Amino acid sequence: MENIYLLMLVALVILAVLDIIVGVSNDAINFLNSAIGSKAISMRTIMIVASLGIFIGAVYSSGLMEVARKGIFVPAMFTFDEIMMIFMAVMITDILLLDFFNTLGLPTSTTVSIVFNLLGAAIVISLIKIGAADDKTIADIGEYINSKKAFEIIRGILMSVVIAFSVGAIVQWISRFIFTFQNEKKIKSFGAIFGGIALTAITYFIFLKGLKGTPAYSDMKESIEGNEVIIIAIAFVAWTLLSYLFEKIFKKTILLVVIAVGTFGLALAFSGNDLVNFIGVPMAAYHSYEAWSASGVDPSLFTMEVLNSKMPAEPFLLFIAGGIMVVTLWLSKKAKTVAETEISLSRQGETHEKFQPNMLSRVIVKGATYLSSGVSYLLPESTKGKLESRFKKTEIKVLNKDQNANAPAFDMIRASVNLMVAGILISIATTMKLPLSTTYVTFMVAMGTSLADKAWGRESAVYRVAGVLNVIGGWFMTAIGALIAAGTVVFLINWNKEVMIPILLLLTAILLLRNYLSHKKKANISLDPSKLKKNESSTVQGIISESAENITNVISRTNKIYTIVLKGLAKEDSSALKKGRKQVDKLDAEIEELRDNIFYLIKNLDETSVRGSNFYITILAFLTDISQSLDFIAKRSYKHISNNHKKLKFSQTKDLQEIDQTLSSVLEEIEEIFNSRKFERISFVLTRKPELEAMLSEKIQKQIDRTRSEESSPKNTTLYFNILLETKDLTTGIMNLMEEYYSSYKRE
Repeated sequence: MENIYLLMLVALVILAVLDIIVGVSNDAINFLNSAIGSKAISMRTIMIVASLGIFIGAVYSSGLMEVARKGIFVPAMFTFDEIMMIFMAVMITDILLLDFFNTLGLPTSTTVSIVFNLLGAAIVISLIKIGAADDKTIADIGEYINSKKAFEIIRGILMSVVIAFSVGAIVQWISRFIFTFQNEKKIKSFGAIFGGIALTAITYFIFLKGLKGTPAYSDMKESIEGNEVIIIAIAFVAWTLLSYLFEKIFKKTILLVVIAVGTFGLALAFSGNDLVNFIGVPMAAYHSYEAWSASGVDPSLFTMEVLNSKMPAEPFLLFIAGGIMVVTLWLSKKAKTVAETEISLSRQGETHEKFQPNMLSRVIVKGATYLSSGVSYLLPESTKGKLESRFKKTEIKVLNKDQNANAPAFDMIRASVNLMVAGILISIATTMKLPLSTTYVTFMVAMGTSLADKAWGRESAVYRVAGVLNVIGGWFMTAIGALIAAGTVVFLINWNKEVMIPILLLLTAILLLRNYLSHKKKANISLDPSKLKKNESSTVQGIISESAENITNVISRTNKIYTIVLKGLAKEDSSALKKGRKQVDKLDAEIEELRDNIFYLIKNLDETSVRGSNFYITILAFLTDISQSLDFIAKRSYKHISNNHKKLKFSQTKDLQEIDQTLSSVLEEIEEIFNSRKFERISFVLTRKPELEAMLSEKIQKQIDRTRSEESSPKNTTLYFNILLETKDLTTGIMNLMEEYYSSYKRE
């Protein structure tokens, strides 16, 4: 195909646009987290400030474009044909990898992704070339791969993780020691100085240092170099004075300005450092295509020394890329999912923990607890007392987890430190032309400041540490996955470009669409109106009324699940049984959330309504009994069919159908009573309790008789008795629930 390379170039441009979209959805949201988490300024203002930062920062990318061109491999050792295959494999893999992490809601690094994609694809092409050459061995791979530069980049990225966490923790500890959590008076006294320091740091390291990446720097070089100390001193005085005037004139804290300017600066640093990850490869491909098409040489013979020469980035293309980044930032729903991960891990108060503890997180937390106790033991009592007073948190009204999630995750002191430290570290790396990961830096700074602020208390530490370990583990998966996936893709392309490229592009489109639909489905589930509701009332009457909705919900779902499981068992339908198991697990998780809310409910009750907590706890106990009985029946039935044991006999199936019909009629009656709020009719439901007990006792006796006379399957008999006995427990739980609600209703 004569125009295969032109088509590849067009495909790379389209892939670049998609890469910006999926990359920004994961990466760019990180520089908004501090402003979003503190809720210091409106979301609209945050987005406008960040958008301006991205546009202006786009011009900083020119110095970093060399990474995609010659930072990982030696261009002269590859032909145009090979380079285009490498670039195509890198872009396809990068998009799929980043979109996968977006769908999971985990922050990962576009820098690590692009570096290891380039490394994986280049290594595979190098090995193919070595295998085809008689005078080359695998030991010669160093001639093809710029291993020194690659390891320098990787080392820099790993070091940035440790440095970001440490610096963030130290600066936050000092800031908190000075200002404490009761910082209103301190901010009035020292806010102007803090604002001067923070804004000077942001100004110098982001704006002045960042200028080195632009053509405008040559005009200012003589004025800036050698006068850094004077510039810093003047900036500090000017910003301190402006901070003082701002607080006096507007009667607002200067931290608002620090957060706004810090968000702008971090957006600018992000754009300057990370835009290369999205468009560096396609721009290198464009320059390669331009050089080859002008040469007239066969693509398999034209070597790519041209990539060794520095080529300026195209300003027009940079601004188009910046525009796409801004639009994605405003519209991407996956970006919001990624943001929730970092904010939840750094939140000062209790919230819904996204991660479950693991063995390593438990070991780390226990070790840290012992270490803290040891240090505390060595410190004098006076020192401990002073430190405790500086880190004593403000007493606030107890909220439930949903309300906590909607409250500010942390205060403006921490938000300011997050932005200041992350901006400084990223801008230093940008100035040194080191493509560090902005995601890693912003995330680890936020984790460091959280640790220093004691946000990871005994109640939440094991969950938060598990979350951080999951995210960091995901980073290693990014590197390994990118290396292997890019190598695999480039191998397939090298096998047959004309066939594999269309197939891979189609597969990419299908996977992107699938992940989009999967994420949309998860978002809809999180907003499921049928989900059990937490009680928010502070009176007995309110709790009884709100509990009615949850009881209706559980009874309705119990009816459906029980029927699904029995029908699936009768038909040996494992998919139906699996569906029943999932529905039980979902119900059990929602009841568990209600149990987690007991603390907040009791704390928020009126003094005259404390007995409402007894009612709530008792109702939850019966709901738990119901879900446990359903869980036992569903899992035992699924296990029986999965192990391919004998199906139930016709007589057993018929008996279970009778039980299902009778129980279903009772549950439907309960559901109708609670929907219509005619609770006086519960007494009629309670009269049916002997009927259910007698029917189940009769079925148990019939099975005993069958077992003695005709039953030949121990597994069958065990399952059937388990279902009958657990159904008995299920009906007992339902009737106990009705009795408790009816008696409480009559008292009111």
